[in-house]
Amino acid sequence: MADVTLAKKAGFCFGVKKAVDEVIDLQNRINTKIYTLGPLIHNKEVLKRLEENNIFSIDISDIDKLNASDTVVIRSHGVGKAVIDKLQEKQINIVDNTCPFVKAIHNKVEKYYNEGYRIIIVGDDKHPEVIGINGWCNNTALIIRGGRPEGYIPNKVCLVSQTTEKFQNYQKALVDLSNTCKEILAFNTICNATKERQEEVSKLSIESETMVVLGDRSSSNTKKLFEISKSSCNNTFLAENYEDLLSQISIEDLRKHKVGVTAGASTPDWVINKVINEIKGDSHNGK
Repeated sequence: MADVTLAKKAGFCFGVKKAVDEVIDLQNRINTKIYTLGPLIHNKEVLKRLEENNIFSIDISDIDKLNASDTVVIRSHGVGKAVIDKLQEKQINIVDNTCPFVKAIHNKVEKYYNEGYRIIIVGDDKHPEVIGINGWCNNTALIIRGGRPEGYIPNKVCLVSQTTEKFQNYQKALVDLSNTCKEILAFNTICNATKERQEEVSKLSIESETMVVLGDRSSSNTKKLFEISKSSCNNTFLAENYEDLLSQISIEDLRKHKVGVTAGASTPDWVINKVINEIKGDSHNGK
């Protein structure tokens, strides 16, 4: 049998599992079409199953097309205050599935922005979570990927991070800002699930001859797992599912190597199980 090691912390994190379970439970209770503001999670396999359950993704720009009786779910990434206000003005039924860790960042950002701090976010300015966080300080945050922001930096700043950011990027930003600002409030808001996954893949990639990182290519945390793994194990593959993996490497070649497998926080169990069972040659147990 092939030598395969699955990371202990792989697949759905707490916030993602909560979001998926609650929206499906909601659908079972109200039995009507449900909308999510943007894809509930970054995984095509899961989104397809949600659509089969009458749960559909819409853009924030589509809010004006909704009726007062419609039900809208705010996904785990969260949204800005202005979006909440607009939904409430239209008297739309709101189900807030913002991840509790993301919600905590919203609260910090709103509090310290109102106290006169300039908010700095370490993260991807195009990621929905960061866009949502910025919406709690009137979209005035400086958004960086690590290090010192360009241009004028006020003496009084509050530093937070996207929950899926690399710790090294946050740490570099903190060090650089500490050498510049007179007053800095720093909150390491990288969630434990992200930290544990990144630490584990760093170790597993050193011990493995081949690494498989499972997850959607639009998933921020999946891409970071891939980057960390690739830095230690050049023979690292990012795949959305088993078929995608086979388009990059044959099953015969995989079985020749010591394989490590991890998965992003939005990757469902059935995708992980399928890959593990196929590599092991035990495909009749796949789901």
